[in-house]
Amino acid sequence: MTTDKLIKYRRYIAISYVFMFLAIFTVVSGVLAYWLARKVTQVDSAEVWLQAQAFWVMRSIVIFTILALFAALWFIPLFFFYWDSALWVTGCTVAGVIFSAIAFLYLLNAWVQGLSKFFKNKAVF
Repeated sequence: MTTDKLIKYRRYIAISYVFMFLAIFTVVSGVLAYWLARKVTQVDSAEVWLQAQAFWVMRSIVIFTILALFAALWFIPLFFFYWDSALWVTGCTVAGVIFSAIAFLYLLNAWVQGLSKFFKNKAVF
């Protein structure tokens, strides 16, 4: 593999880590991170540690998206005005906040682990 392609793949992974961090705030950034990392996994000539990094980003984004969607389900009762005074709606809201915090902390942890291994040019597992 030429050094130009290696630099290009490293740049894709670096940009996908930036978008992975921004996915904490919006899921659209997660889709962009997934797409950039997928471009690296589709290439046969990429180094193994780069492909492992790309798979780490893809895996983390998918798990985060599933966790965020599950957390969003707990906020559905808030949309109904007449249910707002019920105690179980407050319980669902608290559960949604807890699951949202779990999703946030999961992605932040995966980002820190992956980025630290990326700067060392090592595979992350």
